[in-house]
Amino acid sequence: MNFNEFNFDERLLDGLYSMGYDKPTPIQEHAIPLILANKDLIACAQTGTGKTAAYLLPILNKIVKNQSNNLNTLIIAPTRELAQQIDQQVEGFAYFLGISSISVYGGGDGAAFEQQKKAMREGADIIIATPGRLIAMLTSAGSVDMSSLQHLVLDEADRMLDMGFYDDIMRIINYLPKHRQTVLFSATMPPKIRNMASRILTNPEQVNIAISKPAEGILQQAYMAFDTQKVALVKHILNEKEHNSVIVFASTKEKVKELNKELQRSGLSIKAFHSDLEQAEREQIMLAFKNKEVQILIGTDILSRGIDVDGISLVVNFDVPPDPEDYIHRIGRTARAETTGTAITFINPKDQRRFFSIENLIGTEIPKLPLPEFLGEAPLYEPEKKMDKPAGGFKKKTGFKKKFKSNNKPKTQ
Repeated sequence: MNFNEFNFDERLLDGLYSMGYDKPTPIQEHAIPLILANKDLIACAQTGTGKTAAYLLPILNKIVKNQSNNLNTLIIAPTRELAQQIDQQVEGFAYFLGISSISVYGGGDGAAFEQQKKAMREGADIIIATPGRLIAMLTSAGSVDMSSLQHLVLDEADRMLDMGFYDDIMRIINYLPKHRQTVLFSATMPPKIRNMASRILTNPEQVNIAISKPAEGILQQAYMAFDTQKVALVKHILNEKEHNSVIVFASTKEKVKELNKELQRSGLSIKAFHSDLEQAEREQIMLAFKNKEVQILIGTDILSRGIDVDGISLVVNFDVPPDPEDYIHRIGRTARAETTGTAITFINPKDQRRFFSIENLIGTEIPKLPLPEFLGEAPLYEPEKKMDKPAGGFKKKTGFKKKFKSNNKPKTQ
């Protein structure tokens, strides 16, 4: 199938082809016809599958065919980074269409707030907003008129609920016309998402694409390592082979800062990305990373969703993520849109159960590589043993019956 079969406006196709798009991904192939048919939609698709284009393209096509001077579409996203990236994609797809958009998010000064509010009042076809800043706009004097809204999109809805935005979203809904098309995209579909969907969508269609499965092009590997071995191990990996773009995930911003200092001492081209930075600094770092001026980005899970950068060849989990679903989002930064990449995770003894839960979720045993000899012996991977309670207590049931064996030699006592 190709994009011609959707009967898109020729100018939209020109924008698509100029951006290098060739054929639709599975989520685009399934979601676009439903959105064109004005159906409410719940779409579940992992990161890196082309979900943003899956809702932007049909909405842009409908706007250009029924063009007016009123606000048409509201897209709500969990983070400013994702809001900015969606806005950039709108600009690319709509290059030949004359459709306007604005991204609205916090983190700037009072002048930025007033500029955003003025732009919203003066008119834009599409608004992309984070929940908190949007509520501030809606409740301020002379706020934007939402009465003409035709489309509401909730992108990364599960992430927004994880971040505590449920009440904000329901409050925003009260400002919107009841007769509208609502599209909800989520990487996972827990009960709380379905509960919200039942309240704000009308007879929705559902599309599910590869739920909780990493992209096929990702080579997944792991090392058993004590915390004292991790810094030397990540230096070894980064120096052993040259990578164009690398993301290293750590569990806390404090660890991000410490690791950033250690790796900079090794002469690596690296920047730390965390919530303590000013918005302007974060934007500058992300632009440098996208332009390949910075080779390595290190951050917390703030980077695991909504960061759309092509050509990331390596993702390193310095720590095992706290939730199995977070693992999917982290490693999804590589091997996007049918490319290939490598994801490596460091597992210390206390994180074995977490990693075993990840393997259960994806239904695959991830190879454990032997540590480089200079680092010494590694801990054994014995997650099932870790699940035994003392004194012959209850043993947790798992999805795997066999016991994993490490490729590392046992540590001598």
